[in-house]
Amino acid sequence: MRRAYFLDGGGRAMSEAPILKDTVRSNGREALQKNIQAAMALSEAIRSTLGPKGLDKLLIDDDGRTLVTNDGVTVLETAKVEHPVAKMMINASSTQDRIAKDGTTSTVILAGEMLQNAWRLILQGIHPSTIARGYRKSEQHLLGCISEILLDSNDEIKQSVVKTSLAGKGHKSMQEIIANIALDAVEMVVEEDSTVDVSKIKLISQTGGRVEDSRVFRGLMIPKKRISSDMDKVIINGKILLVDGGLERKNVTTDLKLNVTSVGVLESFRQEERQMLFEQVDKMVGHGITVLACRESIDDDIKSYLTKVGIQAFRRVSKSDLNMLARVCGARLISSIQSTSETDIGNCSSSENITIDGKDFWVVEGDGKAATIVAKGSTVDIIGEVERCFDDALGVSTQLIEDGLVVCGGGASYVALARRLRRYAETIPGREQLAIEAYADAIEVIVRVLAENAGIDPITTLLDVVAEQTNAKSDQIGINLTTGKPENMINLGILEPQGIIKQALVGATEVAISILRIDDVLWAKQDLEMPDLPEDEM
Repeated sequence: MRRAYFLDGGGRAMSEAPILKDTVRSNGREALQKNIQAAMALSEAIRSTLGPKGLDKLLIDDDGRTLVTNDGVTVLETAKVEHPVAKMMINASSTQDRIAKDGTTSTVILAGEMLQNAWRLILQGIHPSTIARGYRKSEQHLLGCISEILLDSNDEIKQSVVKTSLAGKGHKSMQEIIANIALDAVEMVVEEDSTVDVSKIKLISQTGGRVEDSRVFRGLMIPKKRISSDMDKVIINGKILLVDGGLERKNVTTDLKLNVTSVGVLESFRQEERQMLFEQVDKMVGHGITVLACRESIDDDIKSYLTKVGIQAFRRVSKSDLNMLARVCGARLISSIQSTSETDIGNCSSSENITIDGKDFWVVEGDGKAATIVAKGSTVDIIGEVERCFDDALGVSTQLIEDGLVVCGGGASYVALARRLRRYAETIPGREQLAIEAYADAIEVIVRVLAENAGIDPITTLLDVVAEQTNAKSDQIGINLTTGKPENMINLGILEPQGIIKQALVGATEVAISILRIDDVLWAKQDLEMPDLPEDEM
């Protein structure tokens, strides 16, 4: 059979004619290899940060500012990454952080190991689509198996879980303090249906002092004091008004010129302005308002009158704090006092000025629940790490309150799931069985990396944990990184919420399959262009 070829003007087959201008292309096995290499490079970059024995990274930005941390998502999001596959890995880590607040490093390491094992199968002649199907079956099977290794939690276990999420971040006393404060803060805002809105928890950072001096307060704290010390320090069961503006004289800016012929005219003008302020205060009194917060200024001429009528007033309150006050007190943020209606007014069970370490704070409690954490650290760098620790601890605490189910840490859960997955692989015919076994090998990488970072032989450690789980018929055996021996993780208090391992498996599998399905990469060449200049500069 003869084939007909359509030729271009240069005598080449049309299929061979260059149609991609200024574009670098890689396809097939070459493209896949480069993508997997990029993923592995990113995985290797943060591998050493995993676990309580993980090492720190020193990050330096363009301005020379430094940051020391072992938080996986912080390292990844701070680094400048150009490769699109690496960006896919970072997105998976960011999603893990947003949903589970922990396990960000594990997600990237798992994805990297899945891809590395997939590449070994590809070299043996197995198609990427076959591997992707095997990986998807593995994920679905394991999500069903997690229910077999779940444990109920109590107060002691909850504290252990939060401390586990902080492993490797600071010293043990710091971990305990942050864990206790985070759990207390979440308990303060939990609703009757056991749901938690973390946005109702405010974090205030203060340099100076020790981390151990950090505290949690019920209600919303704002670093403000009332505009006059003569005002009531405490208001109980008051009505609050929130103004996205001020209570002050208006600054009129026009092109008009006012000719003042006498001092009396100017004084009359000022008196009229003051009278307008008094009328606004009288309007608030008519609504029974006892607490006022303004985003802008409150005129000094009106302070004594506000004090006289029993209104506790605060000025220059940030927009974000006003919005939180609105949620806590059931109020609405209004643009001007003149437009006040009953539906705009909120209720506060208490409004109080307090002093902590010489600093003034306004504490408000309302019908809506709220909590405030005052975090302390000796330096700016330390306080930054403390903030990240509190963020992780609050996320994990929220999962514990809403769900309450946990799994064993120390790599125990991953080994237990890998054992089940290998038994499942025996029931799957064809080449997908090899992909499932590769997936099982991949999730055991967590034990190996934990051991590596602790200076323990990774292969021997993994084999010992697998053997101990099999012999003891226990899913709770993991690695004790202090002794290097297998041990029951419940006895050590090394536990984590089930949501972390679930999301890590889902995120890692999704990004691994996505990369395996890419067989063509097109890089458009980017030429430097002269920016358009104004005509007067040309």
